[in-house]
Amino acid sequence: MTHVGRVRKNNEDAFLAMTYDTQEVRYLGKVGESTLAHTDFVFAVSDGMGGANAGEFASKIAVERITRLMPKVYRLAAQSLATGVNDALEEIFHHVHAELNRIGKSYAECSGMGATLSMACFSPGWMHFGHIGDSRIYYLPAGGGMMQVTHDHSFVGWQRRQGQLNEREARNHPRKNVLNQALGAGHQILNPQFGAVSCQAGDRFLLCTDGVIDGLWDNRLEEYLSTPSEQPKAFKIVEKAVAESGRDNCTAVVVEFAS
Repeated sequence: MTHVGRVRKNNEDAFLAMTYDTQEVRYLGKVGESTLAHTDFVFAVSDGMGGANAGEFASKIAVERITRLMPKVYRLAAQSLATGVNDALEEIFHHVHAELNRIGKSYAECSGMGATLSMACFSPGWMHFGHIGDSRIYYLPAGGGMMQVTHDHSFVGWQRRQGQLNEREARNHPRKNVLNQALGAGHQILNPQFGAVSCQAGDRFLLCTDGVIDGLWDNRLEEYLSTPSEQPKAFKIVEKAVAESGRDNCTAVVVEFAS
């Protein structure tokens, strides 16, 4: 689910939900269920930045450019080549980064355009991820105890990881939205985060943009992820985040492994 929020006029967030194999990719709807028996899955969120509509354009480029290399990731995951999967994800990030910088230099209205990107690739037993910026991927194991698996690429995020700031202090810090890593935005050095998490029945994952974080504390996110609800969990998280804050666009993707 994605929502423009209560302040902004346009939505600079984008998300991707897709299944893929060695031959093709297929886009998924907003809600559904399927099996990992014959295909793998990729989910992503991106938050764009830039003047005029450049941010909206940047996030769409970020998620759309993923599709070309996903069959390569499938082949590597099928061979259990984790290092190869990371290399393929890195290729995607560098491709999008170069494309955003090229467009930003070519068109005045796109100058400085950039985007965060958090993407999660699911194959049997594993979630491989790539990440840059301050969107996030959370992991809630079947036994509880939610954790943030991605790092916020900002000085405030670094301070939080070092234990110098708590969650409240980080959220209220005046420089919380100043990124030192993003796709495009004129950055020359790119150092995304890559990793993997083993998956089992009952596990849940949340991918979200910083608009969600601005509205909801981590303990509330864990509550909404773990509590049964007639409303799809991503819908509820976005609805609550907009109600609590709504100062930014809000996007959430929830992936659940059925028991």
